[in-house]
Amino acid sequence: MCLCCSIIHYKELVKPTKMQLSSFLDRFNEPETLKMAKLGRELRAKGIDVIDLSLGEPDFDTPAHIKEAAVKAIHDNWSHYTPVPGFPDLREAICSKFKRDNNLDYKPENIVVSTGAKQSLANTVLALVDEGDEVIIPTPFWVTYSELVKIARGKVVEIKTTAEQGFKISAGQLEAAITPKTKMFLFSSPCNPSGAVYSKEELEALAAVFIKHTGIFIIADEIYEYINYVGHPASADSRRPEPMASDEATAGKHQSIAQFAEIKDRVIVVNGLSKGFAMTGWRLGYIAANTEIAKACEKVQGQFTSGANSITQKAAVTALTTDLRPSMDMVKEFTRRRARVLELVKEIPGMHCSEPDGAFYVFPDVSAYYGRSDGETTVTNAADFSMYLLNKAHVTSVMGDAFGEPKCVRFSFANSMGKIEEGFSRIKDALAKLK
Repeated sequence: MCLCCSIIHYKELVKPTKMQLSSFLDRFNEPETLKMAKLGRELRAKGIDVIDLSLGEPDFDTPAHIKEAAVKAIHDNWSHYTPVPGFPDLREAICSKFKRDNNLDYKPENIVVSTGAKQSLANTVLALVDEGDEVIIPTPFWVTYSELVKIARGKVVEIKTTAEQGFKISAGQLEAAITPKTKMFLFSSPCNPSGAVYSKEELEALAAVFIKHTGIFIIADEIYEYINYVGHPASADSRRPEPMASDEATAGKHQSIAQFAEIKDRVIVVNGLSKGFAMTGWRLGYIAANTEIAKACEKVQGQFTSGANSITQKAAVTALTTDLRPSMDMVKEFTRRRARVLELVKEIPGMHCSEPDGAFYVFPDVSAYYGRSDGETTVTNAADFSMYLLNKAHVTSVMGDAFGEPKCVRFSFANSMGKIEEGFSRIKDALAKLK
C-alpha cells in the first residue's frame, strides 16, 4: 500500500464518532431568558450598544449594611462547609420574617436554605413529582417551572389565563383541571412575567378547591413578594419584633396561600433574596414546608450542592432582620418606572398591555405585528418579534412562548429610566417599519 493510501486508510480508521450525550438533555430546553441575555452579550462583544430589557435583575447595588455583614463574616472566618439546610441563625431569621411579614408560624426544621430560589424549586419538584404525575401550572408562568416538571418526568397541565382576567385563574378553572393524576399546583404571586398578584379572596377560593383534593401539593413562588404595588411588607423597618395584627395582615399586604390552615401542611413557600434585596449574584433562596417535605428537599440538595455559601448566609441574616428601607426605596423607584413604561407602551400602535400589580415586567400582547415585514424580516410569532427587536432595535426582550403565552413578549423595567426610555424609543421606531 502506498503512503497516500495508508494515510487515507488511517483517517478512515480514526474517523471521529458522534458524541453520545445523555438523553436527559432532551427532556428540557435552555431558558429563553438566559438565551436572550447571551445573544445580547454577543452583540455587545461586537461593539453594538444593546439595551437589556430581558433579564429580571434589579439594577440596584446590594444595600451597604448587607455588604458590611458579609465583610464581617469573612473576617470572622465563616469560611467552612455549611449545614445542608442552612445555618441555624439564618433559619431562625427566616422564621421571624414569615411571622413578621406574613403572620405565618414556622420552625427552623421547616426551613431549607438553597443556592437560589431556582434550586429551592428544583429540590421540591424532584422530591415530590414522580413519572406520570400531573402538575398544574397557570399561564403565563416562569420559564423554569415547566422544564423542572419535565426533568422529573412529570406531565405539565397548563391552565390558560387572559389579560381580561388579570392573568389569574379562577377556582372553576382549577377544579376542571384536576384529575386523579394531579400531584402538584405550581404558581407565583406576584407573577413573573405578568405581574399578576392574587388577593386574599382569590387565594381563599383556590384553597377551597385544594381542601377537597387532599393529595395535591402547592408550590407558592413568592420571590417577588416585596416588589408589590398593591401591598408592602408589614413594616419598612424589619427590626419591629411583633407580627402583623389580623386586620393589618389582610389590608393590602402580600397574601400567601399558606395562610389557610387546612392546606398549610401541603404548601411549600419558595422565596429568596435576589429580587427584594438586589442580591441576585449572592445566590440564596429558601423554602418553608412541613418537616417531611423539608427533610426530603434536604436529602436532594445534599447530593447536588450541599449547603449554600457561608458568607451569603451570614449576610442574609442581616438582610432579613434589619432595616428594610432600602428595599422599600427600590420598590418606590420600580413604581415610578412602571408608570413610565405603561405610558411608553401606550404610545406604540398595536401593543396592548395590562397593568402589572407586582414584579418588574410588562407583558404586552404584540400579536398585531405578526405577519408584518420590513422588507427584509417577516415577524410571524413572538420569537421572531424578539429577534427582530434584538437585531434591528438592539433591544433584548423575551418571547412569550417561553412563558406559555405566544401572543405576548416580556419587557423588564429593572433597568435605569434613561435606558428604558431609550429602549422603547428604539422599539417604537423599529416597529414602525413593519408593514
